[in-house]
Amino acid sequence: MVEQLKKLRQHLLTGVSYAIPFIACGGIMIALAIAFVPMTSTGPDFSHSPNLKLILKIGETSFSLMLPVLAGYIAYAIANKPGLVPGFIGGFLSGQINAGFLGALLAGLIAGHLVELIKTVPVSRYIRPIMPILIIPVVSSTIVGILMLKVLGPPIADLMTFLAHWLQTMHAGNAVLLAVITGAMIAFDMGGPVNKAAFFFGAAMIKEGNYAVMGACAAAICTPPLGLGLATLIDRAGWSDEEHEAGIAAMGMGMIGITEGAIPFAAADPLRVIPCIMLGSIVAAVVATLGKVGDHAPHGGPIVLPVVDNRIMYVIAIVAGAFATAAAITIVKRLSRSHAEQTMEAA
Repeated sequence: MVEQLKKLRQHLLTGVSYAIPFIACGGIMIALAIAFVPMTSTGPDFSHSPNLKLILKIGETSFSLMLPVLAGYIAYAIANKPGLVPGFIGGFLSGQINAGFLGALLAGLIAGHLVELIKTVPVSRYIRPIMPILIIPVVSSTIVGILMLKVLGPPIADLMTFLAHWLQTMHAGNAVLLAVITGAMIAFDMGGPVNKAAFFFGAAMIKEGNYAVMGACAAAICTPPLGLGLATLIDRAGWSDEEHEAGIAAMGMGMIGITEGAIPFAAADPLRVIPCIMLGSIVAAVVATLGKVGDHAPHGGPIVLPVVDNRIMYVIAIVAGAFATAAAITIVKRLSRSHAEQTMEAA
């Protein structure tokens, strides 16, 4: 069992190592574009900045390739080159059905293990040469595509509808409880369907003149990448060189409200990272709610400070959430290392 978990972690790390440059490139270019464009009550305004809009488009393209690359190279780690095609297709479709990085992880694992299974099927020696270049890609891509579009897609759509209705009912209740729920949802899948449900709910409340929900969301949105980036600076020994580089990029993305900057860390170690970033986003959202923060733009991070009510509390909420995330993941990783060392000594 332990050996299987180690293999799973290695497969995930392989996908992450290939995806990090796409996330960093896309995130930095988007950050540059948004940082220098005017911020209005409806968000960044690129109507009079064609050059910045071009940079934004290139950055978004790099970002959009992140899910296919992540899934493709997870599949590659499991099944070598034959896993690339179904992995890339599964990752791309994960973006199309708004399944986010969790969908891409699942697609990559399914694609890799499916290809490995197909490899074990006995075939004629005349067919064997075309298996890796024709038969395996077509069969595995068809199966992965059907699973993503027909099996995973409809439940995700239903989940989005359910979450939207649920948040509408919560809106009439306790504001702090709503902040806890939206904060947790924002961090859970970092741009996936759960995140989007909370974000769009906050954006919808702006149209109704309620800026507090978006204020909580805006503080929660930037906390995961800022907190994880901060953690790589606090506990340098606990992170690899690659993770240090990802941490710097994540902090840049956090400053302009791109939650996806946390994905490399979550994809490599989801069971430990996701609860920690959820905690940080909850802290940020609750502090923002208690501080009566209001955000007039459907965006998050320090970049929207000009259109935020109670700016000092907004900054305090972000700092509190980032430190909560950094502290939580640092403690969890140190405890894990200590446990691993004790296990090795006992063995």
